[in-house]
Amino acid sequence: MNSAIFILIATLLLAFYLGVRARKGQQLEEWAVGGRNFGSITMFVLMAGEIFTTYVFLGGSGGSYRMGGPIIYIFNAFCYIVPFWILPPIWRYAKKHRVITQSDFFAKKYDSKPLGLLVAIVGVVSMIPYIVLQLKGLKIIVSETSYGAISPNLAVCIGVVAVTIFVTLSGIHGSASTAILKDILLLVVILFLGIYLPYHYHGGIKPMFETLDKAKPEFLLIPKEGYSISWYISTCLTIGLGQYMWPQCFGASLSSKNERTLRQNAAILPLYQIILVFILFIGFTALLQIPNLQGADTDLALFKIAKATFDPWVVGVIGAAGILTALVPCSMLLLTASTILSKNIYKAIKPNTTDEQIGRYTRRFVPIVALIALFFTFFGGNSIIALLIMAYSFVLQLFPPLLCSLWKKNPVNKTGASAGIIAGVIMVAYVTITSSTMGTFFPEAPSFIKDLDIGIAALVVNIVFMFAVSAFTRTSVKIETGIETKAV
Repeated sequence: MNSAIFILIATLLLAFYLGVRARKGQQLEEWAVGGRNFGSITMFVLMAGEIFTTYVFLGGSGGSYRMGGPIIYIFNAFCYIVPFWILPPIWRYAKKHRVITQSDFFAKKYDSKPLGLLVAIVGVVSMIPYIVLQLKGLKIIVSETSYGAISPNLAVCIGVVAVTIFVTLSGIHGSASTAILKDILLLVVILFLGIYLPYHYHGGIKPMFETLDKAKPEFLLIPKEGYSISWYISTCLTIGLGQYMWPQCFGASLSSKNERTLRQNAAILPLYQIILVFILFIGFTALLQIPNLQGADTDLALFKIAKATFDPWVVGVIGAAGILTALVPCSMLLLTASTILSKNIYKAIKPNTTDEQIGRYTRRFVPIVALIALFFTFFGGNSIIALLIMAYSFVLQLFPPLLCSLWKKNPVNKTGASAGIIAGVIMVAYVTITSSTMGTFFPEAPSFIKDLDIGIAALVVNIVFMFAVSAFTRTSVKIETGIETKAV
């Protein structure tokens, strides 16, 4: 057994121990949202754990390798501006009405259990690709770190079993405990690689950029077509508006002890993005030293350059940070998906289910969701960034009705909210199945139209249906009411 494999195993065991050790009360509110008592530090690492995943660790470096300049979309201020304003009123309402999940919030705000069920289904469907994304990343990390000695599929199975056990036992407390370990290790590894690699190969960061500019002129610029400025803006909007529409991020925010903690967290989290700069440096260095990686193989850029540069034990430490960036988000995703399945879907089918039974079913759903995600992990060849953007387009469709629900006078009713979500989701599903783009729909349109992210197009369709159906149904009700009054 080489040193890299030993470090991987030790890290997995430590994460498992921390997750199980964090076990607390077994009531659903304590298990799912920590009794709404998490302070600033815990909230910081928990929310960072949801944002900085294998997408950052592998997709960030792979994206800079493949895309060049347009990768700057990952520095997205919307991801922190939006929660600064919307999370406090959401938390306030959730605490008052004892809301635990995103679906609960919609059902209560719109006084509609069917809408809550629809939101629950969209949430679970959206989370499956996100879980798959983490597990695909885990396969890459373990395979590369072990130099092919450990089967990627076996590693994913072991990782999923470990996460399933500590999530079932500890809930959100287990996720928070392992998130602290992940953040410390991730910061050390990324800062070290992002500084060391450019100096080792080029004598500094500036010489690295100069070499890159000579080797690939205009690589660091946003092109006129493809990853153009319209693609960049629409992708930033998709991610910024959709970030806290993820059920696990929404649910994690409800564990805060007060509104002030949420605003502090939104203000501080952008500092964490400093490490993204160093991730880009890793990808740019890899492009110069290990050229010709294509497609999904660009997600291997970080490990290819690391293995070409360092001894196995260093690669092991890098892999240890990597597996935590997969396991911590996975734990929150499994927790949230199982809570929604039991509380918002199973109970909708069997409304007489008691709270005690819901608590038991929630834990039983954890391994079921894990098995479904494993199945999809073993099929498909999408790159990490492609998977993420597709999943964002699904969950983004929840943003318009949620935003309207926070207004003093909501212009949208439950029928309009449901119609908008369904229309947006259908469009995203269609373009995903058919691999369509805006260029497919408008082949003669200028490039700034064809390059738009399809999630924004689906969002526009969503908004049009939402307001149109709300206005129509409201008018119909008034007409019917008027007729009844005259008849009387």
